[in-house]
Amino acid sequence: MSDKKDLLIELGTEELPPTALKGLIKAFKNGVAKGLDEANLSYETIKSYATPRRLALLVSQLDVCSPDKSIERRGPALQAAFDEEGCPTKAAQGFARSCNVEVEQLSKLETDKGAWLAYTLSEQGKPSEALIPAIFQTALDKLPIPKRMHWGDLDAMFVRPVHWAILLLGDKIIETKVLSVSTSNTTKGHRFHSPLNITVSAPADYEALLLNQGMVIADFDKRQALIRQQINDSAATAGGTAVIDQDLLDEVTSMVEWPKAIMGEFEAHFLDVPAEALISAMKKHQKYFHLLDKDGQLMPYFITISNIESTDPEQIKKGNEKVIRPRLSDANFFWSQDKKAPLSNHLERLKTVVFQNKLGTVYDKTQRVTQLASIIAQSLGADVKQAERAAQLAKCDLMTEMVNEFPDLQGIMGRYYAHNDGEDDAVAIALDEQYMPRFAGDQTPASSIGQCLSIAERIDTLMGIFALGQIPSGDKDPFALRRAALGLLRTIIENKLVLDVPALLAQSASLFPADIEAAKACQSVYKFMLDRLKGYFADQDISIDVFDAVLALTPPQPYDFACRIEAVKQFKQLEAAESLAAANKRIANILKKLKGNIPTAINADLFVEAAEKQLAEQLESITQKVAPLLKASQYTQALTELSELRTVVDTFFDDVMVMADDEALKNNRIALLGQLQGQFIQVADLSLLQAN
Repeated sequence: MSDKKDLLIELGTEELPPTALKGLIKAFKNGVAKGLDEANLSYETIKSYATPRRLALLVSQLDVCSPDKSIERRGPALQAAFDEEGCPTKAAQGFARSCNVEVEQLSKLETDKGAWLAYTLSEQGKPSEALIPAIFQTALDKLPIPKRMHWGDLDAMFVRPVHWAILLLGDKIIETKVLSVSTSNTTKGHRFHSPLNITVSAPADYEALLLNQGMVIADFDKRQALIRQQINDSAATAGGTAVIDQDLLDEVTSMVEWPKAIMGEFEAHFLDVPAEALISAMKKHQKYFHLLDKDGQLMPYFITISNIESTDPEQIKKGNEKVIRPRLSDANFFWSQDKKAPLSNHLERLKTVVFQNKLGTVYDKTQRVTQLASIIAQSLGADVKQAERAAQLAKCDLMTEMVNEFPDLQGIMGRYYAHNDGEDDAVAIALDEQYMPRFAGDQTPASSIGQCLSIAERIDTLMGIFALGQIPSGDKDPFALRRAALGLLRTIIENKLVLDVPALLAQSASLFPADIEAAKACQSVYKFMLDRLKGYFADQDISIDVFDAVLALTPPQPYDFACRIEAVKQFKQLEAAESLAAANKRIANILKKLKGNIPTAINADLFVEAAEKQLAEQLESITQKVAPLLKASQYTQALTELSELRTVVDTFFDDVMVMADDEALKNNRIALLGQLQGQFIQVADLSLLQAN
């Protein structure tokens, strides 16, 4: 058994980008793990550490040497390696020379496909200390850093200046240079509390040394848990509950090494400003956590996380209060100013904002969306006037002072200003809901006018950008079309809206200027949406064959598509499913050979076998039961009824020769199978289902 030692890897830098830290350490860990695996170096665990100033890994019980391995080389086939007299040919001799041995030292490799000359090379294992520097460097080279830069006069490029590096195997330093810095066994503690070097004698001591001597909590998860606890404890002292946004918590955890929660407060009169504006100022600009009272109302307090244990925390508190006050004052001023003019006054100003050079201004887009929202409202039985009014006001808040300062409040402030102007509640709510879902997992619009506006807005964007040929590719999606398509589909499906999407795409296309030729994009936009639908159902653990079975019919209504998916999913669980899927596959193959020349008329007088008579009778009976179910889109019940045909279908294929010599008999049986398939195909193409 190979000797084992712990390995410590650390890269010390200037403060790393806080929003990227979690991704960097995950990629770093995966990169080193991959490198160790490829080098055949086994280990027990890899533990990661990440703070603003370091990325580190502790690899426990790593092999100090890679194992010896055998490499089998295959030479020429035996029949080409020796002539008729058994003497080695030039091919055999050349292979032997390439292996640095005589022909007699070669072995024979026998397989099912023949026999070859072969030679087994033994490769001695390499010391891990010789392999680790390259593994370290490769992992760093593959970190997801969009822009690497030179720092000072160093040749190496990285996202931030690199100050130190550790490569410690057991108690031995692996000496090399990483990003122009020589490796050692010294690290640094907290920038202010413990600025001196700390010597690491053994990798396993790393975390404890940083904690006890360096005042650094190196473990990201432990640091985050402590921050969460401190926030909740501080909130409790004020009689409130802290709202801990996970993304903000991750970012704050990435900004500190020795966290200390400090609670500040602001004047209660600021609470007259919409809470979302105050929260945005606290979260986005200052990275503060806000508090709610027992009624869910914003409280005049905030919690900040300091990266220092101050002897006078009151000064930090006052400093943060001093910083946030101007932000809140600005929000208060914007709120007061924006209310002086109605939201509708901003509509004309939208003519000065370009949406896309060839698609015109935001005002032009607003007019298209207004017409499309009206069409959708008619389809859904919603209030057309309200839909049109909401569409006209939809982008007006983009011209307000508040949204100009806090862009993430678009739609939200529109709702507040619309209420202030006395607009209908449905219109005001729609201005906010038009952006829903804002992110993965977010709720979809709940109101009918919000749904109309949200759908119309996304369809217009998709059609316009696709018409210009700017289809998303790879990671490039500047107009967030994938998110728009998925949000549109979720809104329709999750709210059970009966909408013909291809028809809406065609109506949207007609609203663009003629030179855009938007109608040509309808098919590609719908295909793009179906691709998003595939991912949507995959996330719900819908198997690909179930999706393909429904996709074969290309239903124009997404909600109808979802109903069929659920029906086929349920059908696939039935005992009869596998047999009937196989039967549908067999029927499809028979009908495919006819190339569209499929007989449709059935003559009961031509039935000869009992099995075909029974199938015809039961099919007619079940067809009458299924017809109203299909008309009501009750696909699950329809397939359940059709599953009763399993026995007679199996018997038919066992007892009846479909492709009979008698032409009339054959055509009659094909017509019967065509009608059978016709019942199933009204829900999905079950011939595409795979066995469980």
